[in-house]
Amino acid sequence: MLKKRVIVTGGAGFIGSALVRKLLQEENTSIMNIDNLTYAGNLNSIPTELMNTNYQFIQQDICDQDVMENLMNSFKPNLIIHLAAESHVDRSIDSPVNFLKTNILGTFSLLEASRKYWQNLKGIKAENFRFLHISTDEVFGDLEGKEDYFTESNPYAPSSPYSASKASSDHLVRAWHRTYGLPILISNCSNNYGPYQFPEKLIPVIVLNAISGLEIPIYGTGTQIRDWLFVDDHVRALMKIATKGSVGSSYIIGGGNEISNIELANKVCEILENFEINKPKGVVSYFNLITHIDDRPGHDQRYAVDCTKIKEELGWIPKESFDTGLNKTINWYINNLSWVSKTLT
Repeated sequence: MLKKRVIVTGGAGFIGSALVRKLLQEENTSIMNIDNLTYAGNLNSIPTELMNTNYQFIQQDICDQDVMENLMNSFKPNLIIHLAAESHVDRSIDSPVNFLKTNILGTFSLLEASRKYWQNLKGIKAENFRFLHISTDEVFGDLEGKEDYFTESNPYAPSSPYSASKASSDHLVRAWHRTYGLPILISNCSNNYGPYQFPEKLIPVIVLNAISGLEIPIYGTGTQIRDWLFVDDHVRALMKIATKGSVGSSYIIGGGNEISNIELANKVCEILENFEINKPKGVVSYFNLITHIDDRPGHDQRYAVDCTKIKEELGWIPKESFDTGLNKTINWYINNLSWVSKTLT
């Protein structure tokens, strides 16, 4: 059996670390985790007890093409899963330059390093090599109607500097496949949630602010709708795509859990009301902490995805319902406040 040798970029981030934790439990798999450890990168998201001699971490910027080439030539991967990205919309509005650098130039660097590495492979090694690029449903813009869904054939219409940079990277990946034949795959996922997510993201903000007695900020009226995908379900989908996906294809991944931001805040507060924890001083009800703030510029109103392709072609379906996934997530944050504290320092 051919040993799986996987390079994961961004493997200290939220989704990347979930993927690394999964790979560390697989037999016959060697992993190189490349992460620059910017604000959202956190090695504490990969418990040391899971690590073994088949795992190595490299702190490095993916924009350094020479270093990427050297790492590929020394490690000799048969699979590259590219998750390294700047991904927070608010940060992209305040300071877009880092998003253009990492998401566009970083992806270019990896593609070029991968192309040179792959073109020197022979026989079965060249045939089995894959480059899986992880993207977002935000590249499609937003949906107006309540019955419409994004599919793999939707035109790109990004709204924010973040989604525009990810759309650009998607186009680069497809171009390297068409021009050079690089065996690529692309996934576009909906909003992820789960343990180890960076505390400035929506669900962690709601949970952590609530149990701290702080205001829970909701943009505008809170009617923006998102589809939520439990991170471990996303990881299972990525492994399906990497091993069974059709070269050159893209696959949309979603949880089938559409909910507005205000409904989500209320749902989290309702769950917290039933947890056996003491409320912060002066807080009678978590619901009272919900506070509407000015909407952010260019805020997309609705994302929803059609996962028919990945379900029919690759046999993937999410295992977690939104209720079970959300309860697991909230419980994890309440019991891992030390991780949160270390992450924010």
